[in-house]
Amino acid sequence: MPVPTALFICVHNAGRSQIAEALFNAYAGGKAVATSAGVEPVGALNLNVIAAMREAGYDVRSQRPKLLTDEMIEAADHVITLGCMEDEACPAVLAEDDWGIDDPAGAPLPKVMQIRDEIARRVRKLLREMGIEPVR
Repeated sequence: MPVPTALFICVHNAGRSQIAEALFNAYAGGKAVATSAGVEPVGALNLNVIAAMREAGYDVRSQRPKLLTDEMIEAADHVITLGCMEDEACPAVLAEDDWGIDDPAGAPLPKVMQIRDEIARRVRKLLREMGIEPVR
């Protein structure tokens, strides 16, 4: 039986969705797999996102922003957008849920850490809804 999959989407795939992907994969312990993408991906992850994740014990420096494709949406069991209701470029209508998470772009590190912690809470909740107990 294939493992369940989740797709996290935001506009630039440089912050929120990257945090969600990394935390989901860490918490799922191999029982589910996530990826992330953006509708207008930028060249690299937000530096404060990298710092906030490092502070929590996660190295996301090798992650790269990816362009959202129809195939990614069709292949995912769960499609979650992060703050797309506020941004017309982001297809919130394609998701089963929009988490309404603030964009960390330009935010100071303490704010990005708060965003990370909110995403962590929601990722744990999603995993439990999928019948998977988070390993962290």
